[in-house]
Order: sequence, then structure tokens, then C-alpha cells
Amino acid sequence: MVPGGCQGVAGDRPRVAAMSDLTPTQQKVLALLRRTDEPLVFDREFVARLLEEATEAVAAFSARLGGAKLFVSKNMLSNVHGCEVRHLAPDDFEWNTSTASGFVAHKAIELMLNWRGTPTPSELVDDAIARLADQFGSRGDFVARLGDADLAELRSKALDRTTKFMQDFPPLPATAHPMLESSIRWAPPGTIEMGGRADLVVGRPEGEESRLLIIDLKSGMRSPHHRDDLRFYALVETLRRGVPPRKLVTYYLDTCEPDAEDVTEGVLESAMTRTLEGIARHVELVAEGREPAKRVGVACRWCPLRANCAEGQSYLDDRDVDL
Repeated sequence: MVPGGCQGVAGDRPRVAAMSDLTPTQQKVLALLRRTDEPLVFDREFVARLLEEATEAVAAFSARLGGAKLFVSKNMLSNVHGCEVRHLAPDDFEWNTSTASGFVAHKAIELMLNWRGTPTPSELVDDAIARLADQFGSRGDFVARLGDADLAELRSKALDRTTKFMQDFPPLPATAHPMLESSIRWAPPGTIEMGGRADLVVGRPEGEESRLLIIDLKSGMRSPHHRDDLRFYALVETLRRGVPPRKLVTYYLDTCEPDAEDVTEGVLESAMTRTLEGIARHVELVAEGREPAKRVGVACRWCPLRANCAEGQSYLDDRDVDL
């Protein structure tokens, strides 16, 4: 991806010469992502009302938590709206080469967007792995401890994701202000904070016009939860900046297909309802002693409590889910 190429993602219409250099897949994705000629500006009173409702709700929930802190993320909301027993269980997440390949690929793509010249995918992935191994924290520790075979497997998986992105996603010029692993946080008065880290944010703020594009990069199959995750990011971005993003996109690397949704008042209201309901459930469970509800579903396949959960086992057996 060469800076100064097609400029249609964030702002101007792409030049004909630049479009002719794109593959059909890149042209299709670009057509879906680019802004229209008509500026998108949300009603100021709607945004103010959304902020007021969220601020008041967070203050009330903070009081019910009795001073305990709570960080609301997309994963927390997904868990609490799923099986509440799993939500209350200790977090025993451990990195493996499959899950770690995502953050290695993200680092490689971040390097690509700021690289002078035209790097190869293997150069980017190797540099990303070297830099991550020197970082403090669980991710750096995991990469640094890998043996030769596991490191080769991690490199192969990350290289696959990075190459697909470079070949099939439209070019992102510097003027698009692309940001990888962009932190989005809102911390109102109280003990509750909302936030997350978007895979890719494109666009430059300009007054009250909605220009930002929030993108999640995914491998594997589609899930309705992916839209919920991005709607939550849109809500947090709106609360912290006062200007909603314009579009949300889940980009599936394996199929080169984007699932795009325009941000509307309805989308933000839906995200607000789901977020506040999720916080309410957590407060009831943690601070007020309500019994957790056990809910079976596809997530039982990966649940660490599966071995001792008769309901989950029965659900998976009935559907012949391959474990």
C-alpha cells in the first residue's frame, strides 16, 4: 500500500488512474467504504441526550457498585449477555499461536502503513514479531518464550493474514489518517469506564461532521456479535468525542468481504440499550447477589467450564458440534 495512492476511503473521490491500479476486490471494498458527497451530521440535541442518559446511568450504577471499579468492554458485554455463569468465572485466557497471530498481523499492518518504500509481507511480520518479543506484558512474554516450531507456526498464520490484507484491502494513504489498535475510552464521573481498542480507524475529524470509519479485522466465520462489538465502539466514540463515526465495518480476511453498517440514531440507541442492560446485569450479579443464569449456545464449544456443565455438554451433543 503506497501513501498518496487512492484517496477514496476517507475523503476525496479516487482518481481514475488510481482506481485502474486497484484489483476488482479492492475496488469493490473501496466503493462500499468511501464517503458520499452529502456530509453526515447528527442532530446535536440527540447526541447531547445520549450523553446525558449515559452519564446519569453510569452514576447510578457506580453507586450500586459501592465504589467498586468496572471496565466495560465488548468482551465483558458479550459474556454478560451470554452465559452469566461463565461471565462470573475467573478469566483463564491463555495465548496460543492462533490467537496471537491476530496481534502480530495487526502490528505488521501498522508497520506497513508507516513504512518507507514497499515492504514484503514477510519483512513486516518478522519485524513485528521481533518488536513484540521485546515488549513487556503477556503478549511480549508469549512471543519471547516460543520455540522454533511454535514461532514458525505463528509466523505462518500472521503472514497469511497480513498478505491477505495487503492484497485485497484498498490502499490507505497518509491523508486518510489510519490508526491501528486505536484506543477508544470514555470515563465519566463514577467508577465505571467504557472502552476498547479498534483494529483500524480511518478518517480525520472535521467539526461536527461524521467522518470516522471503524474497522474490525476478522478471520473465520461471520457472527452477529461482530456488529454488536462495533456498535459498542461507535457508542463510546460518540460519548467521548460528541461526534458519531459514520460507518462500521467488519472485514473478513479469508473471504475479502466487508460487512458494513451505516451509523444511525437507531444504531446508537440500540448500542446504548445493550450496554446499559449489560452493566445492570453485572451489578445485579456482583454487587446484589442475584443467581447467575446459565445459557447454552455456540460459545459452549470454547467454554472452560464445559467439562463440568451438563447443560452445555447436552447442547453440544445434540448438535454434534466438533470440539
